[in-house]
Amino acid sequence: MTNLSRLRDFVVSSTRIVAGAPGNEAAQIAGIKPLLARLVAHDDWLPEEYALPDPRYYRQYLLHADPLSRLSIVSFVWGPGQKTPVHDHRVWGLVGVLRGAELSTPFEASVGGALVAGEPERLEPGRVVAVSPTLGDIHTISNAFEDKVSVSIHVYGGNIGAIQRSVFDLASGVQKPFVSGYANASVPNLWNVEQAA
Repeated sequence: MTNLSRLRDFVVSSTRIVAGAPGNEAAQIAGIKPLLARLVAHDDWLPEEYALPDPRYYRQYLLHADPLSRLSIVSFVWGPGQKTPVHDHRVWGLVGVLRGAELSTPFEASVGGALVAGEPERLEPGRVVAVSPTLGDIHTISNAFEDKVSVSIHVYGGNIGAIQRSVFDLASGVQKPFVSGYANASVPNLWNVEQAA
């Protein structure tokens, strides 16, 4: 049985932190990061329909969106060998690995405009890292495995599926706008306490 109470408690606690520190990115990241680490330390709460891979593309499933667009919680599902293009976020974000492992590679613009890759970081289950326009916002994430699925939980300081962001051409640094949207049409029902326990 799925223990949705973990996700419900995380949503409530994270929303309180965001509401209590409006506009304070550092306080929001610092408050939510240990909560996300605690959430991804347990693999008994994510409903299976939000962990299904696609054979062609990584999947981005919305788990919760704050009605004021202050916060969104998303499960990212990576099929074997799948990865994102080089992209930005425009808001703060936290990435916590639930299953498998991921490689996060940061990028910075060079003097000529080309993007230069930093050192890839391997993210194992339970690990949480932050991104933001002030901390470093351009990266790729890929499944560290060529033969199995990886799943991570992302938390953003906005409705990430509705924010206009950019993908980048590595050679020129030219940005192409995109809005990611979500793979699912419905979210888990966290508020029916009897079913969500």
